[in-house]
Parts: sequence; C-alpha cells; structure tokens
Amino acid sequence: MLILFFSLAISGFSSEEASLDSLDYYLSKQSEFDRIKEERIDRIKEEINRTSLDPDVSYSLYVTLYEEYSSYIYDSAYVYVEKLLDISRALNDKDKIISSTIKLGFCYLSSGLFKECFDILSSLNVGNCSTQTQIDYFTIKSRLYYDLADYNNRPEFRLSYDRKGNEIIDSTIALLPELSARYWLVIGLKEMKSDNYHAALDAYSKMINTHDYSEHDFAIATSSIAYLLRLQGKSEEAKLYLIQAAIADIKSSTKEAVALRNLADILYKEGDLTHSVEYIRRALDDAYFYNARHRQLEIGYILPIIEGERLNVIENQKNKISNFLLFISILLGTLIVAFLIIWMQLRRLNQAKQIIQKSNENLMEANKIKDEYIGYFFSLHSEFIEKLESFQKFVKRKVAAKQYEDLPNIPKDLDAHKEREALYSRFDRIFLKLFPNFVMEFNHLLKPDEHIQLKKGELLNTDLRIYALIRLGINDNEKIAQFLDYSVNTIYTYKTKIKNKALYSSEEFKKRVMEIKSI
Repeated sequence: MLILFFSLAISGFSSEEASLDSLDYYLSKQSEFDRIKEERIDRIKEEINRTSLDPDVSYSLYVTLYEEYSSYIYDSAYVYVEKLLDISRALNDKDKIISSTIKLGFCYLSSGLFKECFDILSSLNVGNCSTQTQIDYFTIKSRLYYDLADYNNRPEFRLSYDRKGNEIIDSTIALLPELSARYWLVIGLKEMKSDNYHAALDAYSKMINTHDYSEHDFAIATSSIAYLLRLQGKSEEAKLYLIQAAIADIKSSTKEAVALRNLADILYKEGDLTHSVEYIRRALDDAYFYNARHRQLEIGYILPIIEGERLNVIENQKNKISNFLLFISILLGTLIVAFLIIWMQLRRLNQAKQIIQKSNENLMEANKIKDEYIGYFFSLHSEFIEKLESFQKFVKRKVAAKQYEDLPNIPKDLDAHKEREALYSRFDRIFLKLFPNFVMEFNHLLKPDEHIQLKKGELLNTDLRIYALIRLGINDNEKIAQFLDYSVNTIYTYKTKIKNKALYSSEEFKKRVMEIKSI
C-alpha cells in the first residue's frame, strides 16, 4: 500500500480524478481526440505534397507519419514503412534501411504476426548502426519475446521467452540515457518480466516522477503498475491506474492498447456489467480499428463471458417481470393488451439473445459486418430493459395507489409502432455505414428507367431493405417478413417486382447483389 500511495502522489492524480465518470467523459470525447490526430496527419501529408522535397526530408516526414500511425492504424503504418524502405534503399543508406526494417518488424509484432517479426529481425545486423537504431532494434526484439511469452502462457515456454527477452533488453538499457524516463520504463519492464514486482513498481514510479514522458508512455507505465497490483490481489488500486491508462490512450489516440480490456475484466468480476460491456466493446472496436489480430482474439475470449453473464441478468429480470405481469393480468383483465405488448417485446429480446449467442460462438471468425451489429443489439437490449423497468415501476405505482383505472394508460415510450420505426432507422444507419454505396450500386443492377428514388429523409425503403437483409445473409422470406412486419406473400411480391426491373436473370441478379462491397 505504501508503494501505491507513493505512486499516486508522484503521478499527479487523485483517486477522485481516476474515476469511471472521468473515463466516461473522455470516452465521449474520443472522436475529438481522433479528429485532432487526423488533422495533424493531414498537415504532414500536405507538407509532403506541397513541395518538391529531397529524399532526406521526405524520409523524415514519412518517419513522422509512421510514428503517428504506429499505434493508431496498422495498415497505414505498414504503408509508410514501405515508403521508408523505398527511400532508404534509393539513398543506399544502411542505417535508414535497417531502421525502416525494424519499423516493419514493429508493424508485424503489433498486429500479432510473431513469426514474420522474428524472421525480419533475425535478418538484421545492427552492429554499425546509430545508437537510436540499436535501441529500437533491441527494444522491439525483446518485446517480441515478451509477447510470445504472454501469448503461449505455458510455464516452460513463458520462462524461456521472458529470460530471452531480458537478455536482449539489457542491450537497450546499456544504450539509454541513465535515469531518463525511457530508461526507467525499460527497467520497469525488465523487472516485471523477472517477477521482481516491487523493483518494477519503483522503476515505473520513477519514470512517472521524471514528468518527461508522452501520453503513450504514461499509459504503458500506469497499465503496467495496474498489472503488478492485480498480481498482488489489489484490484481496487489497479482499477485506478487502468482508468488513467485508458484516458491516456484516448488522449493519444492509441488503438493498440489493453487498458480498457483489463479494466472491463475487473469491473465484470465486481459485478458492474454495464461498464464492463461498454468498455470491452470499445476495446474490441479499437482492436479492429487498429487491425490487431491477437488483441481481437484476447478480447474474443472475454466478451462471451461478460455478455453471457449480462444475458443471465436480463433473463432473471425477464422472468420476474413476466411473473409479475401474469399475476396482474389475472386480477385485471384490462391489462391483457399491455401483457401482449410486453410478451411480444420479450420474444424479440429472445430472438436478439439467440443472435448474440450465435455471434459469440463464431466470434473468432466474425467479420466487420457482424461486429457492427453486435453493438447494435447491445444498445437494443439496454433500451428495452430500461423500458421494461419503467413499465414495472408504472404498474407498481398505480397498484400501490389503487389507481386501477389508470393501468390501461401505457407509458408513451412503449409504443410498438415507434419501436419498429426506430428499429428500421437504426438498421438503415448501421447498414449504410457498412455499405455506403449500396443504393447506388443496387440501382446499377436495375434498368435505367427503373432506378429506385428515395423520398426525402429516407435512408432505405422496403425494396432496398429486403435486399439489404439478403446481402447480410438473410435469405429466408419468412424471416424477412417477420423483421419488416409483412406477410411472406408480400415479401415475395416485392422481390418479384424488383427482379422484373433487373438487368439480369434472377440468379445472376442475386449473385451481383451479394458482390456489393462493404467499406
């Protein structure tokens, strides 16, 4: 505990500032921090395009772009590493070639391509390179072994990989300015991997106390402190540091991060499912945004557990509400209509639950379309539970006051028609986010004089919505009819009408609809 309070004092934040409310505030501002980063990136790109630059200046600017993207978007970082390699080879500058190759190794490592990283680092000889290039090389190579240890997690492999990482990181320590922030950060990492927890905590505390670090380095230090505290059974203290690490990741627009994931795990074990689900979803979004495969897998193991527990809570609440409504309906026949509405909503909830459970089983193979709709169903469940709770409170209040005549006056927010309109609106927005060119490309499959013209304010109409569902893999007319609240015959009529307008045969038309690309 003494180490904890010492660390809190030197890091410049209090437990009140390291609160979930504070983290939620920064999460609400995440897009603004990302926008600032994108604007900074755009200025660098404009500088590259604005003037004719000599290779050395171009190399420097592309290094800056790589650094901006290295923990933000893997694919873009990789693109600019390729440009760095092209320029350095054109300059025939050995140090720049090796430095660029090391950066390529970092890209592989950050995306979980361990073998590719190992192969490329093993091919390098940094003996005559600059000090910074050697530091980068030994740092990334040691992290490779540390990550392999974490990934394998078998005692015999973990011990061997950590020992190898420690041997390599000694070379980094020897090259770093003594007592600098980077020096203490590396010392902390080595001590942590050597199971010297108190020494590691002391090193990270000294790093923070230098006050000469980036937001990203601060996130690494605080996240590492949290990891060490959890090993000592101090989850509550670890949570404070993970909050600070997550906030620092948001400020620096770091997507290749684990703080939110680990915080979600703690909150799940504490029973805070609301925050836990929100944070694990955010962590998964960041992992997919960065395209970090191993992070996606790590989160994929946690998400079904958290969501399963959340669904158990929903199921328990559903059973309690159903029993209560059944009792009220026996006493008061006027509540039959209300009960039917609730029953229909509960059936939709069961259908959504089955879809989410199926998504959890196939999470390892999930594509970006499924990821987007998982978020959609989370939101739908949350809103529905809130409305059920609101209705439960309404009924209890009226029964307690013996105001039975008011019971048929169902709250306005339980309007089934409005719920369906909201469902369609959300479906349309999410689908067009995934397939922004769907309407245009769909029209290209129709005869020129049969193009669909949307009315003002429409995102999709019924024709487009039917084929949007088909594009998502829903081919059963009965399911489409159920979703759109039409009969199966009506859906068949709509499909026949569209096929008559198509430029192609029925089978070819469907094939081309399925070939419409997402972003």
